[in-house]
Amino acid sequence: MATIYDIAKKAGVSAATVSKVLNGRSDVSQRTIEKVKKIVDEIGYQPSSFARGLATKKSKTVGVFFQDHLNSGFRHPFLQDILASFKDVIGAHGYDLMFFTNNHPDNHIETFEERAKNRNVDGLFLLGVPRTDPKLSSLAQSDIPCMSIDLDLIGPNASYLTSDNIGGAIKAVDYLVEMGHTEIAYISDVFGTKPGHDRLIGFTKGIEKNNLSVLSKWILASDFSEQGGYHTTKRLLESSELPTAIFCAGDMMAIGAMDAIREKNLRVGTDISIIGFDDIALLKYIRPHLTTIRQKKDVMGQRAAEELLRLMNDANYFPSPIMIDTELVTRETVIQKKLSQKPAETQI
Repeated sequence: MATIYDIAKKAGVSAATVSKVLNGRSDVSQRTIEKVKKIVDEIGYQPSSFARGLATKKSKTVGVFFQDHLNSGFRHPFLQDILASFKDVIGAHGYDLMFFTNNHPDNHIETFEERAKNRNVDGLFLLGVPRTDPKLSSLAQSDIPCMSIDLDLIGPNASYLTSDNIGGAIKAVDYLVEMGHTEIAYISDVFGTKPGHDRLIGFTKGIEKNNLSVLSKWILASDFSEQGGYHTTKRLLESSELPTAIFCAGDMMAIGAMDAIREKNLRVGTDISIIGFDDIALLKYIRPHLTTIRQKKDVMGQRAAEELLRLMNDANYFPSPIMIDTELVTRETVIQKKLSQKPAETQI
């Protein structure tokens, strides 16, 4: 197998010069660059990624910490789309991804940065990592470039990206009010994630903006799962006072809520309107079609990759959080409320 020493001998230059050409350094004459590249092509030289990493102190690898409290893994209906677009952009710039496992026996003692340095990754991408993880504070202050989704991690080399969850929730409430609904329930996030927290703030702001009031028993905590939405809505429907609309903090919860409404012999939309948040791909199979707030997942993955690339390659860059706007997607589960309309359960 040919080495850079073989190339250097044939080109009549030093091995160090060959290394500079292969690594794109500018302090080599154009004539030498062309000569070395011609010899490289002639002998079919393929540089070792390990050797290149030693020379450049870069592995061209990004580490990914992917956690999911619902244990759906890469089937996660929201995070998988972000990861797909992130991978495309990172790959186009010559980087590979390395996934860190969540059940590694040393997880409880090794920090994020220790695991990253042990694997010699150039940067980190965090998805689904809870805000309560005690190891995050040291990561934020480390020298490892780090980008996260929906996790407010801030530091000299760390930043995050999120949707405008507050604004999106206000859009949801505004639309329900526009459709005549003033008795609105909200199913929130029990885990205290940033999106769940911000959407609750947005819901509250939307209610205040429209001069409405909400019964405390109409604000319930759940997880982001279909089962969570189903069981929480069942509890809601046991009340003697029912809302005419339910805003769910996530689409999977909304799908479960729809099942609970049908099980109660009520009609989704006609008796109780439903609006979700995310616009996951699964919705194309759900009937009636769910009205929701769309997160621009492709844009989120793309922008996160671009930001991390800049963090990894520009030592003078100081990051700031990125917010992506949301979009109301009107479909079939929110219906114009008539003045006399109340859910069938409350008609005595």
